[in-house]
Amino acid sequence: MSERHLIVGAQLPNGERLDLLLEGGRIAELGTGLDARGAERVDAEGLVVLPGLVDLHTHLREPGYEQSETVLTGTRAAAAGGFTAVFAMANTSPVADTAGVVEQELSLGRAAGYATVQPIGAVTVGLAGERLAELGAMAQSRARVRVFSDDGFCVHDPLLMRRALEYVKAFGGVIAQHAQEPRLTEGAQMNEGALSGELGLAGWPAVAEESIIARDVLLAEHVGSRLHVCHVSTAGSVEVIRWAKARGIDVTAEVTPHHLLLTEDRVASYDPRFKVNPPLRRAEDVEALRAALADGTIDIVATDHAPHPVEAKEGEWDASANGMVGLESALSVVHRTMVEPGRLDWADVARVLSQAPARIGRLAGQGGAIELDAPAELVLYDPSATGEFGLERLAGRSTNSPYLGETLPGSVRWTFHQGYATVRDGEVREAAEVAGLAAAAGSADG
Repeated sequence: MSERHLIVGAQLPNGERLDLLLEGGRIAELGTGLDARGAERVDAEGLVVLPGLVDLHTHLREPGYEQSETVLTGTRAAAAGGFTAVFAMANTSPVADTAGVVEQELSLGRAAGYATVQPIGAVTVGLAGERLAELGAMAQSRARVRVFSDDGFCVHDPLLMRRALEYVKAFGGVIAQHAQEPRLTEGAQMNEGALSGELGLAGWPAVAEESIIARDVLLAEHVGSRLHVCHVSTAGSVEVIRWAKARGIDVTAEVTPHHLLLTEDRVASYDPRFKVNPPLRRAEDVEALRAALADGTIDIVATDHAPHPVEAKEGEWDASANGMVGLESALSVVHRTMVEPGRLDWADVARVLSQAPARIGRLAGQGGAIELDAPAELVLYDPSATGEFGLERLAGRSTNSPYLGETLPGSVRWTFHQGYATVRDGEVREAAEVAGLAAAAGSADG
């Protein structure tokens, strides 16, 4: 049940135009004027081919919160957005703090077949911040976990954070910190500033993020371990990370698409679609984040895809859940905020949305160069397309996107995972068909 595809005339990230033959889950031929009898011909004229996108920060919700998302529906959304791999955050029920839970998530991802699902393990038992989870057991499990995070909660105890950094150093792991000092953000509803005062909403101060990052980069330096900072949102955080990198500290950082595009002004509508943690910030912060992504201070874009059912996002602002879905829109938002103004080119996009996330997460088979015999993990993107982002663009279970009604550039036309198409000519393939292709690919791998 294997597939063969001949991609004709695609533009590589470096601007070169080549044909690619995908066969046996790999790039079997690469050149010009290729022909392959029996292969499905994909006319890629005008399309950019990128290595399959890799999201280091996805909430798939399963097990426990299947009313919001499942591994199947979440990876379907990933494929629609051009992602071939996602790192699944640990805030499930039960929490992904044992080898058994992370292995379950791994198996669900393989069975679904839309994308590689790499589980992230919890740092602390039950995300409670009191004692370390089974980090070693998760690292040695079939899931081979290398990224650990209590995302949704900050590992606020400095001694516990130090011990976690020390523990994962032995196997090349990384702690991904949700930087939020809890005592400074109790009851917070939006960014702290003049607007929060006008709207009568409790403020989430920038220093609550910046102070944790400052503490943790010093701990990482002291221990000699790797630290990753989740969803950086303030100009001050950028400066702390820039200082740490100049000092030689092994720190990486991510920014979300929504923090690259949206500002706190959207909160004035009291529309809960714009409620997120960390909150939308000032225009000055957005500019600092864009500049930091362009100069490499921020290493990657990660979606923080956070699906919720309708009832969790359509009530009063203060009672609504934090979070936005972002897998289907991420590439378009990066295109609009970074490529159109000339701050990134397509090679840079491949780096921040594919190569660097795979490297940080130690994920083999993803984020590699487009070259002969490389794994056929690819996305074909139409940069000339433009249109209103509507519900038809959402392929997951939840619809809490902040971009509904926005005009966004670009369109994912094809996504290839393990050599087979999960998205074909702009349409996500049916689950049963993809699962059959995944099973066949798994059998071929032995």
